[in-house]
Amino acid sequence: MHDEHAIPNPDESTTPDDSTDGASRRAVLRTAGLAGAGLGLGALSGGTAHADAPQGAPAAPAAAASAAEAPPRKGKTMIGVPFERRSTVRVGIVGLGNRGGSMIDLFLAIPGVKVVALCDPVKDKTAAAAKKVTDAGQPAPATYTKGDHDFENLCKRGDIDFVYVATPWDWHFDMAKSAMLNGKHVGVECPVSLQLDQLWELVDLSERTRRHCMQLENCCYGKNEMRVLRMAHAGKFGDLLHGAGAYNHDLRGLMFDPDYYEGPWRRLWHTRLRGDLYPNHGFGPVSNYMDINRGDRVTHISSFGTPALGLAEYRKAHMPAGDPSWKETYIESDRTISLVQTAKGRVIRLEHDVSTPHPYSRINSLGGTKGVFEDYPERIYIEPDHTDDKWHDFGKYAADFDHWLWKEHSNPPGGHGGMDYIMIFRLMQTMQLGLVPDFDVYDAAVWTSPVPLSHLSIKAKGAPQAIPDFTRGLWKKARPGVDSSKPQA
Repeated sequence: MHDEHAIPNPDESTTPDDSTDGASRRAVLRTAGLAGAGLGLGALSGGTAHADAPQGAPAAPAAAASAAEAPPRKGKTMIGVPFERRSTVRVGIVGLGNRGGSMIDLFLAIPGVKVVALCDPVKDKTAAAAKKVTDAGQPAPATYTKGDHDFENLCKRGDIDFVYVATPWDWHFDMAKSAMLNGKHVGVECPVSLQLDQLWELVDLSERTRRHCMQLENCCYGKNEMRVLRMAHAGKFGDLLHGAGAYNHDLRGLMFDPDYYEGPWRRLWHTRLRGDLYPNHGFGPVSNYMDINRGDRVTHISSFGTPALGLAEYRKAHMPAGDPSWKETYIESDRTISLVQTAKGRVIRLEHDVSTPHPYSRINSLGGTKGVFEDYPERIYIEPDHTDDKWHDFGKYAADFDHWLWKEHSNPPGGHGGMDYIMIFRLMQTMQLGLVPDFDVYDAAVWTSPVPLSHLSIKAKGAPQAIPDFTRGLWKKARPGVDSSKPQA
């Protein structure tokens, strides 16, 4: 199980394995099969990059350039496309582990939202979630518990407007694809996929089906993140120069706990990739600050990784002989550090570390010609307010720069300090009012692209890897994002 309350600093938006022992074994087999076949990391412009490329192989400049070339568009852009206005949003939820099983409470707390269908191979989890629906005074939802692929039947229903996916990472692409092909908008927990070719396919599917596919990045709705976003747009930092984001969160104990993640699916990713497995929490907010896909874009990434020692050392100290984990060989860098360049020359630093001792931090930093903000702990220094070369209290800016969502919902329910509720409330609001979503499939693809690209860069000894322009040139036009205006409804 994924127990958020067991985390001292509960800021993780992970997607737990939602299966029984039998289904867990199927998920493990699926993971092992992908690992054995060599995970395809980027079928682009006729070329495919694989995780099993020779170690240290240099990145060919021509290949890096071709990776950035967008394939022909198969439909019209989804930039600026509003939802269809509807008074009631009908939701289907796939994955009812701790994440999905807790997020259902937030959907049920929002007026005008009905949970009409639930899917999870674990019947007990589905039954518990269904009881939450009826306890909230809604009709009993349809349930889908017949194996790993029963989500396809949920997606075929004609009475669902939005599918929410909270399952192990391996399944995110398949489920998002199924939802869109069946006419549903879809929101997926991080990461939306782990392969470049699949990211392009999600972009193409969204454009072709006219359905939104969104990376549900809750940290974009954090109170501090939204304050910094509004300050950046107000020019408080001057011309923006650099930013940083991270997911530094010691998960060693949780990844080896058989009762936390049902099955070793998350730990097994450390046997498959070397790069940044979870960039979204840091990359999403900083991308918002810099208006990525809305006037600027990220162009390439260069990544470096430490040796993979942390999980093996933890296993040696804590796991008994004969535990299945002793058959695993970990290759994931204990810490990855990536530098991302933008078209305007700005630099974004990303970090990932879940396998060494470290207090929780997303770094969450932004700097420009007038000053800098850094989080964990929060502090600020900007001119002309400050002239003494000392950090100052960020809280003094709260009254002027709190987002209207946080002013309207000052004590939101749910986990992660309320950001989960703010995210779901705003998403449901845009659907009910027929508004353009705060972020779209192009943001999902960009925020997730460091997963495969950082792996390739590390294997190429830090050689830059081109980040595709998923907007196909439309990034140059300014447009709204998470820094939204309160709707006049």
